[in-house]
Amino acid sequence: MSDAYKNIGKIPELRKRILFTFLMLVVYRLGAHIPTPGINGDALAAFFAQMQGTILGLFDMFSGGALERLSIFALGIMPYISSSIIFQLLTVVVPYLHKLSKEGEMGRKKITQYTRYGTVALSIIQGIGISFGLEKMTGPAGELVVPHPGWSFRIMAVITLTAGTAFIMWLGEQITERGIGNGISLIIFAGIVVRMPSAAVNTLKLVRTGEFPVLLVLVLIAMMVAVVGFIIFMERGQRKIPVQYAKRVVGRKVFGGQSTHLPLKVNSAGVIPAIFASSIIMFPATLAQFSTIPFMQSVAGALTPGNWPHEFLYVGFIVFFCYFYTAVTFNPTDVADNMKKYGGYIPGIRPGAKTAEYIDRILTRITFGGAMYLAAVCVLPTIMVSQMKVPFYFGGTSLLIVVGVALDTVAQIESHLLQRNYEGFMGKARIKGRR
Repeated sequence: MSDAYKNIGKIPELRKRILFTFLMLVVYRLGAHIPTPGINGDALAAFFAQMQGTILGLFDMFSGGALERLSIFALGIMPYISSSIIFQLLTVVVPYLHKLSKEGEMGRKKITQYTRYGTVALSIIQGIGISFGLEKMTGPAGELVVPHPGWSFRIMAVITLTAGTAFIMWLGEQITERGIGNGISLIIFAGIVVRMPSAAVNTLKLVRTGEFPVLLVLVLIAMMVAVVGFIIFMERGQRKIPVQYAKRVVGRKVFGGQSTHLPLKVNSAGVIPAIFASSIIMFPATLAQFSTIPFMQSVAGALTPGNWPHEFLYVGFIVFFCYFYTAVTFNPTDVADNMKKYGGYIPGIRPGAKTAEYIDRILTRITFGGAMYLAAVCVLPTIMVSQMKVPFYFGGTSLLIVVGVALDTVAQIESHLLQRNYEGFMGKARIKGRR
């Protein structure tokens, strides 16, 4: 392992890419501390302290705390993620976008351009909503979050927040192109990881005061290692379907005649189902907290993390979106047609419709296992906080993102090392990319 780290410095291109990535992430973190003009920061921080466990807390997690401070990067990268998901779903139902997705690199560039436009549009809409909402917010003592409300503040806030999101989007694309790893994922990764040291320090303070037993800390560390290992195991889990290609003669050359496999990931939907499920449940709960109607207040209490209605709905939505997103992004019929076109077949299965049915049946079974895995990891932190009274939020969507992005980045560094004939991180056990 130490030799692998030494080898990174021996490759100029890889060294420059890692340094560029690090500098871009530093720029992102600096921007997350530049406040939007016209905001009372103390009153806003006090307000967010009361909104933990709502959709505002979820967005604040993805922005790395920028929303709580209402910095110029307060919207974070969520508008871009939402726009990407929307256009990815639209490629299935809109014929024009579906045709673009089949046109190779030029089609993907066109869809990326539309995604950027969608990001700006969503940022403007969210910025308008945030500016109106901020004017109505007050701190615990009744102090105004926006001391001087009005259209001048609203226009300035919308322009600032939209420009911040566009700049983050540009940073992510630059990291992807000139750095190492996926830029958008690394920006989310940086926003989540930056909060871990403070959580660890708070836990140590509780240990010193005697409120948190040392034995429980050791058990917690063991659970952390086990959960991370379980996530890595499941993220790398695949169902390999054997595929045989018949020999084809094109001109004077012979193609095919080889055996390979079709890898189907256990968790092909990634972390998207957990994000969707959290957003859908937290949205009505957040709206209910702003209402004075008793029924709405009871709904907000029932949908608070730790209560059984919240956990039941959370698991149900995760399972639903696992199947839904997998069905949208993976089409067994297209895979079967492509295999048939190039002379491939699954031994014992007739090419064409039968192959598509076989792949769909296997995908349905392994997706259930992936959905149960996602639900278990996402519900774990709630159980630890509410039932075991553990003051350390570990697990859930944030942990899935951190581990997944770390695996992707290490896999890309590994591929650069192997291309230059250097020993990788894992020696003989090569790390394979998630995509």
